[in-house]
Amino acid sequence: MLEIGILREQKDRVKEGLKKRNISEDLLSLIDTIVEADDTRKSTQTELDQLLADSNLKAKEIGGLIKTGEHQKANQLKEEVAALKETVKNLDLKLKSIKDNIDELLIQLPNVPHESVPNGSKAEDNEVYKSWEKPIPALWSGALPHWELAEKYNLISFKDGVTLTGSGFPVYKGKGARLQRALINFFLDEAANAGYHEIQPPILVNKESAKATGQLPDKEAQMYYCEKDDFYLIPTAEVPITNLYRDTILSHTDFPVKMVGYTPCFRREAGSYGADVKGLNRLHQFDKVEIVRLEHPDHSYDTLMEMVGHVAMLLNKLELPYRILRLCGGDMGFNSALTFDFETWSAAQGRWLEVSSVSNFETFQANRMKLRFRDSDGKTRLAHTLNGSALALARIVATMLENHQTEQGIVIPKALVPYTGFDIISI
Repeated sequence: MLEIGILREQKDRVKEGLKKRNISEDLLSLIDTIVEADDTRKSTQTELDQLLADSNLKAKEIGGLIKTGEHQKANQLKEEVAALKETVKNLDLKLKSIKDNIDELLIQLPNVPHESVPNGSKAEDNEVYKSWEKPIPALWSGALPHWELAEKYNLISFKDGVTLTGSGFPVYKGKGARLQRALINFFLDEAANAGYHEIQPPILVNKESAKATGQLPDKEAQMYYCEKDDFYLIPTAEVPITNLYRDTILSHTDFPVKMVGYTPCFRREAGSYGADVKGLNRLHQFDKVEIVRLEHPDHSYDTLMEMVGHVAMLLNKLELPYRILRLCGGDMGFNSALTFDFETWSAAQGRWLEVSSVSNFETFQANRMKLRFRDSDGKTRLAHTLNGSALALARIVATMLENHQTEQGIVIPKALVPYTGFDIISI
């Protein structure tokens, strides 16, 4: 959620930044509406504070009048204080209504893109930040897409998933299940080696948690909702892990806060269809290891690049061709100020598949969840939050199967062999 102070003091910058997202003029006009509503809040608060001061002063006078025996004047002041209390009560209700209205308006505005975010309205407008500079490995003549490899080697059953639940819920079997578990442990161990503290959070969260990290109301249609209990299945571990620090005041010496967690993730992917959803390309349930950082605002962009480097290291160890995109304003998530996407090369499909997003949210989430810190000067400020997939397993498995297939079988990258216990998948 954007800070009202920024809307007031940097209105032109905010509007120009939000135009990169190609949002409507009606949404842009909310900025002026919010500032006007905040003016009303301020004047109402001032009026309320004055009435409370008057009421307190009169209450003290009443005590003095009673002591001196001036009961008639004391009773008159009591009536005035009673009237003031009723006015104060009404102003309290008015102030709460104004604040609630401001919050409802604020949550409709996305984050302001960082100055480096390119203009654009769709994925094709994203900027290639880093290209894959080596030749793409050539596949042998009998190469297959991952869904056929999964069937050939009895690794994943899409048919059983449909029987049990529906499309988008695959069943991993045998070495396929072991490969999945190996990747999870590999990613967690690499994060631990980089200083991340492991968290195993719930995969159901309440509405307050989903709202605090920006999934509600923006992504409500993409989330699975348990109506009876008013819980949401998480779309990413970012939601519960970041919320561990909701309503928290840290010290500047607590930074950096580095957390990692593995969870299954759930997304309805409403409206998805066609070749993009085949096999492991797009699922309703998938596993992911997520890294989350809480940072001092002065250091968050250095941290973002450190996180980008961590994901690149993982892909290098998995021996997968990849490229990094800087997302344009129109393709960037609602919460993000700057996002880098990683794509790995799907050799058999002949296209790039997104496997990670690494984002800096600046104060956007922290403002929603009241995540603050006391700086070295004693002042309280909002922290910056960041997160990244490190990594999302479904498409990593897909591209590993395709890129590492040979005539003899699917070769396991050396870094992963200690986790799988085998170096090749063969018939």
